[in-house]
Amino acid sequence: MIDRILSLIKGTPETPVPEDKPDDLRLAVGALLIEAASRDDTFEQDERETIEQLVADKFELSKDDTHALIENAHDAQQNSNQLYGFTRGMVEKMEYEERVHLIEMLWDVAYADGVLDPNEDTLIRKVAGLIYVSDFDRGAARRRVVERRSAGQD
Repeated sequence: MIDRILSLIKGTPETPVPEDKPDDLRLAVGALLIEAASRDDTFEQDERETIEQLVADKFELSKDDTHALIENAHDAQQNSNQLYGFTRGMVEKMEYEERVHLIEMLWDVAYADGVLDPNEDTLIRKVAGLIYVSDFDRGAARRRVVERRSAGQD
């Protein structure tokens, strides 16, 4: 702590952030997806694979970068007890359609194990409210996921 204060007074730069550290938005999205997967008290392989695929596609990440993001997001999710820290900057950093897509991603994770837990539903409702996604669009995102999943099981 003293070293940090002295470096601020002297004007010396703090330790640089590693280039491979995920940005705040990526970390927040990953943490919310992991939170959705963990809401039913189990974090199953189906849910993990769904999260990996979703973040790899959304952020165009390599397999290694995806795994690093998931590990960092899991740590962040484990060390947080509130959603606001993850949703705080999303309204400014994401267009409305991107926020609706995030809600759709959360529904994908919630349905990844084949069962929607009431706690997962509650989480998605809260996140939608915090990032200003309307109830209509939240419901439409859910319907798209359910339709896509039922079409894939035919």
